[in-house]
Amino acid sequence: FYGAAEFSRDCDVVVLASDENVGRLNAALAELLASCIAVPPFERQYLERGHAVHFRCQHPEAKGIRLDVMTVLRGCDGFESLWERRLTLQDTDGTVYELLGIEDLVIAKKTQRDKDWPMIRRLVEAHYEEFQSNPTVDQVRFWLRESRTPDTLIRVAADHPEILREIIRTRPLLAEAMAASCSALLQELRQEEKEERGKDEAYWRPLRRELEKLRFDRGQKRCKE
Repeated sequence: FYGAAEFSRDCDVVVLASDENVGRLNAALAELLASCIAVPPFERQYLERGHAVHFRCQHPEAKGIRLDVMTVLRGCDGFESLWERRLTLQDTDGTVYELLGIEDLVIAKKTQRDKDWPMIRRLVEAHYEEFQSNPTVDQVRFWLRESRTPDTLIRVAADHPEILREIIRTRPLLAEAMAASCSALLQELRQEEKEERGKDEAYWRPLRRELEKLRFDRGQKRCKE
């Protein structure tokens, strides 16, 4: 959808954790013949604490597809804001897709996983290639905040100095873009990535401990049975 395709048999679903929505999701999961395949169990409390709940589909048209259901995304705003910024697309057969907005998707991809960082770069580059000829102010801000390509940052900084001066306050490495120093900028980008990975690890640390306890408790219950 955003021009940075990657093969995957997983589908990430972000939902508002309300009782009504949980009921709707249960109905959809039943239609997909999907069952929860890991801890935590599908309960609202775990979604609200930031966990992902994992399902495997057995419906013939979706067999083997894994669904990861979430409510909270590290670094992102709450669901209501994500919904306001969503991208709505309609397929040729009339199917409507509600997608996470590009800026929120990029933020959500800032994880510890090695594969996510090249994806961030491709997402921003695809967006830049599509809109560079006549960008809006918000699009330029997005490129300056999130691009991981030194050449692109240097080019955007040169073309939009006023917006650069605004964004540099929250992303100091843009000083190297203003100086047109590719090597220094690349070094700063690596440091920025390292810091984001650390934030992601810190976010998941208490959640991982909770998952370990859930696995232990489940194992103990099975032993007693």
